[in-house]
Amino acid sequence: MKKRIITSVVLSLFGVGQLQAQVLPYQNVKLPFEQRVNDLVSRMTLEEKVSQMVDEAPAIPRLGIPEYNWWNECLHGVARAGLATVFPEPIGSAASFDAGLINRIGNATSDEARAKHNEFIRQGKHERYEGLTFWSPNINIFRDPRWGRGMETYGEDPYLTSAMGVNFIKGLQGNDPKYLKLVATAKHYMVHSGPESERHRFNATTDQYDFLDTYLPAFKASVQEGKAFSIMSAYNSYNGVAASANIFLLSKVLRQELGFNGYVVSDCDAVADIYEGHKEAANKEEASAMAVTAGTDLNCGSTYRALVDAVKSGLISEDRINISVKRLFMARFKLGMFDPNNMVKYASIPYSIVNSKANQQLALEAARKSIVLLKNANQILPLSKNIKNVAVIGPNADDKEMLWGNYNGTPAETVTPLQGIKAKLPGANIVYARGCELAESTGAIDSAQVKRNFDEAISVATKSDVVIMFLGLSPRLEGEEMKVQAKGFSGGDRETIDLPKPQEDLIKALSKLHKPLVLVLLNGSALAINWEAENVPAIIDAWYGGQAAGRAIADVLFGDYNPAGRLPVTFYKSTADLPAFDDYSMRNRTYRYFNGEVLYPFGYGLSYTTFKYSNIKVPQTLITGKSYIVTAQVQNSGKVAGEEVVQLYVKHLDNGIRKPIVALKGFKRIYLKAGETKTVSFNINPESLSLVDKNNKQTERAGISRIFIGGAQPDHQGHTATNITAGKVIVKGTVYTIK
Repeated sequence: MKKRIITSVVLSLFGVGQLQAQVLPYQNVKLPFEQRVNDLVSRMTLEEKVSQMVDEAPAIPRLGIPEYNWWNECLHGVARAGLATVFPEPIGSAASFDAGLINRIGNATSDEARAKHNEFIRQGKHERYEGLTFWSPNINIFRDPRWGRGMETYGEDPYLTSAMGVNFIKGLQGNDPKYLKLVATAKHYMVHSGPESERHRFNATTDQYDFLDTYLPAFKASVQEGKAFSIMSAYNSYNGVAASANIFLLSKVLRQELGFNGYVVSDCDAVADIYEGHKEAANKEEASAMAVTAGTDLNCGSTYRALVDAVKSGLISEDRINISVKRLFMARFKLGMFDPNNMVKYASIPYSIVNSKANQQLALEAARKSIVLLKNANQILPLSKNIKNVAVIGPNADDKEMLWGNYNGTPAETVTPLQGIKAKLPGANIVYARGCELAESTGAIDSAQVKRNFDEAISVATKSDVVIMFLGLSPRLEGEEMKVQAKGFSGGDRETIDLPKPQEDLIKALSKLHKPLVLVLLNGSALAINWEAENVPAIIDAWYGGQAAGRAIADVLFGDYNPAGRLPVTFYKSTADLPAFDDYSMRNRTYRYFNGEVLYPFGYGLSYTTFKYSNIKVPQTLITGKSYIVTAQVQNSGKVAGEEVVQLYVKHLDNGIRKPIVALKGFKRIYLKAGETKTVSFNINPESLSLVDKNNKQTERAGISRIFIGGAQPDHQGHTATNITAGKVIVKGTVYTIK
């Protein structure tokens, strides 16, 4: 044994291959990863194994294992590690309805992540935000607009979220048959979306229908299609059991039913919440044993250090510890951490790719594609570039950090909307005024300065030819569990979805000047802009658009880019139309189940041109278990070239089963020249037509359905217009259960 230890130390110092005659199995690059992992873990003591099950895993010199920090973030670009390209917040990227774009963002992000890691390793650094295991994407369903972290998600729809999540994961993890570029972590598993202030003790409850129909699909797709190698468990309990210790979620559903073979990491200190917040365990030893037994392999936090005592007291076996440790080391082996750099192609990605010109251009493309045109009365947009006097007003007009969103990196350059407009109109007189605060402060505030800002905005607008207002929200108001001293905001969540009063007062005052008025919203969630929708002639939603947002907004405002974004969430008229925030039932939530009148529907967005749909071709009879192609023709019937987001929805006409009103089942973003016509095709497979039946099984069943293809969703009655075409199909055959 002494000789083996000496050999291990020598190998760790001089590298694999220096002493080929004494290479141990886990050091043998010719052996399968599984065999190497099993060998390595077999050589570790219980204390060493447990030390590797927390996010700050120490080195084990005698085995040549370097220290490793598992915590890293890349929600929309590499975060918290210095220079990085900052892409739009995911809710904005989702508005692009462009899955290929999301894949390219994931690929660019992982290029920069690998380049940064390679440089950190060269410097001998192993700290937080320097590793290769990233806790992104957030694929929770944005079920309620009051949730502050909804901006991190891809919206309210399970299909859209699945498509975006899968493409981002594939971009992050790479396409090498042996090695992972990095590890993507789909989060937060499961049934998680606020309230933020209650998340450490909150119990989210649903029936099995909503679990299968709404909350599970994106995680299922991430595991089975995206091949995500990591899942993060949520803070909350689900149906009375903490998510990090939930055997139903982690063992039965995730591993047995979905076939997940990676590792599960807890949200940070969520294991401590098992006994401190949820009161489901007596102490840290019991909580740790419960979590590992259920299937949480890695603890973000320090609670798992109690596992040594938990094993000694019989709460959990060392054999069960071995399972989790092997999963963790499998990830590190797949990342190439125990192999020479010349075997791992990603180890050669140079640091020069960070914030490269190509990535900067991609950030601009993503920002452009995220912009949604909500209103354009009398075609006031695009604005003429010959305008001489422009008033740029609002607290979001010149705020760089707001554009970065949250979980962000630091770009080399950020273009604010004010800067973008100035660059677009170098000969114009452009005057800026803040105008107001984002929201009413509940803390100390200089009321005299508030009045001066308001009066300045009126003065500036009076002298202008056009007024462009930049209002909305900010990551300082909405976000993850934070203190906010502003009326209508609580713990990162919102108590109301209205535009904050100072902003509404300002825009109403400016509208009385009868100047051409354009409203640009920058926000991470839906806003109930009821007055503005009636009284402001042009409205754009640009989300938190990242480092290139200002250029993208200016391009849209002045006609150098034709907007084609679509809303990934429903814009409701009031919180009074919604169920209680902490009610996780999907009844009367999202476009799939909401029965009321909305301000702007999911999938909505205008263009500077028009599109006409026709000639839908749908097989009249389908057989369960088979796939079919459906097509429709799309014509750019206007005078301007542009992109169109073609959306496919399914509406089941059978009244004998619980079902969505209508459901998105396909989308494609296409470009058409003025007058051009293209045929767009979609694959209708068994899952496209499936429903959760009375036995809580996802099945494709016999019945009649309507298929809609268009630039928007049909209304609740299934009516169509020139921008939607529809066909009816009859599904025949035996019930087909979706695996």
